[in-house]
Amino acid sequence: MANPNPPFVYDPPMVPQLDILHADDQILVLNKPCGLLSVPGKAEAHKDCLEARAQTAFPDARIVHRLDMDTSGVLVMAMNPQAHRHLGLQFERRKTNKTYIARVWGHVTNDTGLVDLPLRCDWPNRPRQMVCHELGRPAQTHWKVLARERETTVVELSPITGRSHQLRVHMLSLGHPIIGDRFYAQGSALTAGDRLHLHARSLGLHHPADGEFIWFHSDVPF
Repeated sequence: MANPNPPFVYDPPMVPQLDILHADDQILVLNKPCGLLSVPGKAEAHKDCLEARAQTAFPDARIVHRLDMDTSGVLVMAMNPQAHRHLGLQFERRKTNKTYIARVWGHVTNDTGLVDLPLRCDWPNRPRQMVCHELGRPAQTHWKVLARERETTVVELSPITGRSHQLRVHMLSLGHPIIGDRFYAQGSALTAGDRLHLHARSLGLHHPADGEFIWFHSDVPF
C-alpha cells in the first residue's frame, strides 16, 4: 500500500502563469497545470492557486468546481454571481459533461465498463478516500479503453458523480491504479510517471448567457 500520508511539498509550476482557453463576460475557462491548487490552502505557503492567479487578470472570477492539485485540464470559473449560480446548478444537477484521460498500471481486460462503488473519506488518512458500502456516497464512473501499452493502459473516464478522488479510487478498485498517484499507487505504478497521469480533457456545459451547450478541450500533456 502506498504511504497514506506522503510528505507534501508545494512547488507549483510558474510557467505559464495562466493558460486561458476561453474568456467572455460570463465564463472563464482555464487549462490547469498539474501541481497547482485550484483554491488556496490553509497555510500561507499554499496561497498560490488557480483562482488567485485568475483573479489577478479577472478580479470578478470565482471558482465553480475544482480539480485535484495533481490533476491537470479544463476548469471553468464564473465571471459574475448570476453565472456562478447558473454553473453551480449545472454541476449539482449533472447537466455538465466531463471527460478525463488516465494512464493506469497493468492491462485492463475488458474494453468498457462502469464502476459503481460508494465513497467516503478515510478520515485517519485524509485526504484519501475509500469504498464504503455502509456510509459512502453514491459514485459512478464510466470507463473505456483507448490504448493498451506494454505495461499500462490508457483509458477514457466519464464520471457521472463528482466525488473527491473518485476516478483514482475507482481505477484502484479495478486493480489498475493511475500512474504516478502518490496516494493510491505503489511500486512501479507510482514511479512509472513523474506526475499523476490524469487529465481533464474536455468539459461540456450550457453557457449562462443563452443556454447553448458548448465544449472546451485541452490536449493531454502526458
